[in-house]
Amino acid sequence: MSVLSPESLAAYWSGPEVATNIVVFMNLLGALLLGLVVGYERTYHGRAAGMRTYGLVCMASAALTAIVGYPEFWYAGHPNVAGPAADPTRVMQGIVTGVGFLGAGVIMKEGLNISGLTTAASIWASCAIGVLVGVGFYAAAILLTFLSASCMLWVSRLESSLPSRPAIGVMLGFEPEYVPVDDVLDQAMSELGYDIAWGSLQITHERERLEWRFVAVARGRNKGASLPDMAQLLSSFVGVDRYQIAHARN
Repeated sequence: MSVLSPESLAAYWSGPEVATNIVVFMNLLGALLLGLVVGYERTYHGRAAGMRTYGLVCMASAALTAIVGYPEFWYAGHPNVAGPAADPTRVMQGIVTGVGFLGAGVIMKEGLNISGLTTAASIWASCAIGVLVGVGFYAAAILLTFLSASCMLWVSRLESSLPSRPAIGVMLGFEPEYVPVDDVLDQAMSELGYDIAWGSLQITHERERLEWRFVAVARGRNKGASLPDMAQLLSSFVGVDRYQIAHARN
């Protein structure tokens, strides 16, 4: 029987094949929800990787793992396609590894700003979609496509409606021989509604000038001062002759 015959093509939508796709459906949906929960914790604390990134990666991982458990349904069970000599799992490993490097290439870091994480996660998710299509899990591939697109389109709105603590990156350059006092700086940032993450502090000394770089986390979504207000305060701060502020995630 030809692989292009109506009987052969119909096997991709047979009862057992569709039932297996439904099981994969539930895996994908559950993984997406769990990934969003973990991603929200990161979003709340102002980290660069948020709900969309975690949701996409978790869901794609589930897709690649789930299909390994049903090899008898690969290629709709056609023995002339998935014969004993074939080992699709090794092909999957190569694809995932290669696409992982591709995704890493779109992640950009400039100072405390990181961009491209969601793009990298979506590239990896599209890799999982391709694998699902390749082994004949068409319905699961369609659902993964829908969930991935929904995650990228709507989860950002969900993130913006949930409580969170946005983070900003601050660079302070001090006048020659001026020694800043951390308690004074901490108090100033506190008045603006920010807590300094002292574990992120970087101190540079060059030509008798000190430069401090750190991350400040707002106490709530609408509790931290805006960047223009912060710039106005820093411009009047004793001992500061230059500064740079920007959102610490993108």
